[in-house]
Amino acid sequence: PILDRMPLAQGFDTYWGPLGANDGGYVKLWDQNESIGESKDLASLSRKYTDKSIDWMKQQVETNPDQPFLLYLCHTMMHTVVDASPEFRDKTGNGLYADTLQELDHECGRLLKAIDDLSIHENTLVIFTSDNGPWSNDMERQNTKNAKHVEWSKGPHFSAGSSGPLREAKASDYEGGVRVPCLVRWPGKVPAGRENDAIFATLDFLPTFANLAGFEIPDDRIIDGVDQTDLLLGQSENGNRETYFYHSGNHGVRKGDWKLLYANRWPKEFKNTYPKDRGTNQIELYNLKEDIGEKNDLSKEHPDIVKNLRALKLVREKELSKVKSR
Repeated sequence: PILDRMPLAQGFDTYWGPLGANDGGYVKLWDQNESIGESKDLASLSRKYTDKSIDWMKQQVETNPDQPFLLYLCHTMMHTVVDASPEFRDKTGNGLYADTLQELDHECGRLLKAIDDLSIHENTLVIFTSDNGPWSNDMERQNTKNAKHVEWSKGPHFSAGSSGPLREAKASDYEGGVRVPCLVRWPGKVPAGRENDAIFATLDFLPTFANLAGFEIPDDRIIDGVDQTDLLLGQSENGNRETYFYHSGNHGVRKGDWKLLYANRWPKEFKNTYPKDRGTNQIELYNLKEDIGEKNDLSKEHPDIVKNLRALKLVREKELSKVKSR
């Protein structure tokens, strides 16, 4: 790997884990900048990651209890290829995917208990979320193209999950690709049991965390996120993000409940393994409050909304054209 792209070059003090996904039925593990080998024992990963995280937190609290810390824990599960340890195999009676999910839930519980046992729970913000929707709704294409090892290409190990009522999956700008759960715990600060579906992007974590930590963001760079402290703490139901822009196959824009998607940009000859449903060759407009599955295109009924959203998208494209790639 290129060292200046490794986690230690991006601001982290320590790193343990893989640098990529487990699509092929194995992971290559790294400790700091050193490779420590390859493992096909996917069933042990959730526990290993949790053990490492708990040990690290204990060390931080014991050696410097007044020093704030950031733990970024990216579990390999539930990314396909899935597997569960013997303790959780056949425990749910609902298949390997459910067994693996129950084990991940258990390991997250262990992490929260460790935070409680260390007596740092009242000053620790915990966020559980995902980077995108399930891998793909096109299982036939996955089984024939994606699996690098035949033994993983069929059967229960190769489950990509489900986007439920949402349309499509990863790499699509339909809701199945971009709308993910986000659970937050901060006793005494974040109201327990509260639900909110305002627009919140992972881009917003940086300015939000900076505000909570009393850190001033440098003004010599463009920060795409917005401070969502009020939304996070239950002091606002709407948040500070009114719009959201999409830049994948169906690029587009959302404002409030209205979402506009342009004609899809996936070339027919492009053998992408993710989106099966690539939309139409026409502009599409959806009201997400009434149609979360994006089944009813309202672009013809609301040309005024289409016009307004297209104007927002044009402004955004002009802003992006001024940004140099790194």
